[in-house]
Amino acid sequence: MTSTGPGTFSGGQSMYQEGPKSYGSDTDDWSGWISFAGIMMILLGTFQIIEGLVALLRSSYFVVPATGLVVNVDYNAWGWLHLILGVLIFAAGFGVMAGRLWARVVGIVLALISAVVNLAFIAAYPLWAIVVIAVDIAVIYALATNRRGAYA
Repeated sequence: MTSTGPGTFSGGQSMYQEGPKSYGSDTDDWSGWISFAGIMMILLGTFQIIEGLVALLRSSYFVVPATGLVVNVDYNAWGWLHLILGVLIFAAGFGVMAGRLWARVVGIVLALISAVVNLAFIAAYPLWAIVVIAVDIAVIYALATNRRGAYA
């Protein structure tokens, strides 16, 4: 070992150098939540599409007859509603993944509508509706929270 001065070693200095004061960047925090929201919206859209197809193709699958639901319409109407809502949420999820502001706004509105629709549909298949409502809440939270470094 060579000495460069009293009590210092040239090889040991790099070991004691101070590291970065910041880990990651402000944009990383935002982009992680937006990616999460986009993926969850694609998943939510898929759930809604499946729910709509089941209502259209196999209405006997549900727990109660259509007359036992909050809104008294047949399962064909519910099926089309879930199917259209699912396709819109699915498409908006890709918009969110692309970083579009309009897709974030549309995503929040569609997740709110989805939560209300599934609340009205909860008697038909309670566990499924509760899972969809929970995903709706996660999407709304991820899209609506203001993160440092988020661009508008």
